[in-house]
Amino acid sequence: MIEVISNRLKGRSAVITGGASGIGLATARRFAAEGAHVVIADLDPTAGQRAAEEVGGLYVKVDVTSEEEVKNLYAVTHETYGSVDIAFNNAGISPADDASIIDTGIDAWRKVQEVNLTSVFYCCKYALPYMQAQGKGSIINTASFVAVMGAATSQISYSASKGGVLAMSRELGVEFARQGIRVNALCPGPVNTPLLKELFAKDPEKAARRLVHVPLGRFAEPEELAAAVAFLASDDSSFITASTFLVDGGIAGAYVTPE
Repeated sequence: MIEVISNRLKGRSAVITGGASGIGLATARRFAAEGAHVVIADLDPTAGQRAAEEVGGLYVKVDVTSEEEVKNLYAVTHETYGSVDIAFNNAGISPADDASIIDTGIDAWRKVQEVNLTSVFYCCKYALPYMQAQGKGSIINTASFVAVMGAATSQISYSASKGGVLAMSRELGVEFARQGIRVNALCPGPVNTPLLKELFAKDPEKAARRLVHVPLGRFAEPEELAAAVAFLASDDSSFITASTFLVDGGIAGAYVTPE
């Protein structure tokens, strides 16, 4: 049973890609607690169905790199709930074979671009017409703090894809502002998700090296990102669009971190 936090999102439909785990799942719970009808879009039917049942929402199996499946996702959402009010385009990957440009092959590059950037293009492309017809909507695209900073420990395609998400979000936010549609890029710092835990379990030294750069001295919890997404989805952020919304524990603002 989801405990109600507020009714900020009451009656609104909210689509979350990658909604079965990590930031997506935390946001699904938060959206439901704020009164939204939640649509979990995910490739994993077991986890997706479980998440949808938990939040009293709908599960749609989607490969976000498939234009037709993404198009169908928003059609099903509109058919079920009568609107497409919020699109949280959050699905993404960070595979081990995406590293320095010297070592990263073109197949690894293309795969990350398809999942992290092209999917956001599809999601925005097919959510927007519903929002135009309504005269309102909020799109939140997951970029990253690496979209605004360079990393010496590189994941070249990941960083480039997130930079693309940031630029696309900014442009869409400007283009559709007069139509009542807001588009913002969420830029998380390192988040304590299964993906990060798996990455750092293999290399605790790498984890420690990254943690030292966070002024708050810890990684974010998924629920902290979910709270930021709920804010951007709600009317509380009604004058915010085309923004680089950093939720990074101070990383992007730091020259040196406190001892």
